[in-house]
Amino acid sequence: MKWRKVMALVMAFSIMGGTVISAESVKDQVKLIINGEVSKDGAVVIDGKTYVPIRDFNGIVSFDPSGGKVVFDQPNVHMFLFKGDTVFGNVNKGNKVKFNVFSQIDTLKTDISGVKVAITDPSGNVKDIQSQDISGAQKDNFWFRTNDFTYDFKTAGNYRVGFYIKESKDGSYTLVSEKVITAIN
Repeated sequence: MKWRKVMALVMAFSIMGGTVISAESVKDQVKLIINGEVSKDGAVVIDGKTYVPIRDFNGIVSFDPSGGKVVFDQPNVHMFLFKGDTVFGNVNKGNKVKFNVFSQIDTLKTDISGVKVAITDPSGNVKDIQSQDISGAQKDNFWFRTNDFTYDFKTAGNYRVGFYIKESKDGSYTLVSEKVITAIN
C-alpha cells in the first residue's frame, strides 16, 4: 500500500517538473539595445512575443491598478544648444564653454510639476544645469530656456544633455529627451 503512495507522489512530481522545464524553454532572455545603449534589464521572449521594459524608452510611465492599464507618455522635446546666438553641437576637448539650452515641448498629455536640464559626461557623471517647478495644470505646449551655463569639456567623447520631467512634487525626474555634444581632440 505504501509503495502505491510513493509511486503516485513520484509520478506527480515528475509531471510537475516536466511542466516547469517545458514552460521554461519557451521563455528566452535576450539582450535589448536602445539607440546603441544596452538595457540593464534586457528583454524576454515568451511564446514568440518579445516583452521589453517600457521605462527604458525615455518617457513617463504610470500604472493604473484599478483599470489594469499602463500609460506611457513621451512628449516631443526639441532641444537646441546655443553659444551666444550660435547653435552648436561640437566643442574642442579641454575648452570651457558658456552655453544655454532651449527646449520646445509639445504633445504632453500628463500633468507635471517640474522640468530639469542636466549634462552627463562620457564617464557617466551628471551635473544639473537648471531645474524649475511648473505650477498650474498640465501644459501641452511650452518652452524652457536655461540661463547661461559654463561647462569644462575636459575629455574627448560624447556629453549628453538631457531634458527631464517630474510628474509630482515629491516624485523623481524622468529623462524624456537627449542631445549630444561631442568633444573632439
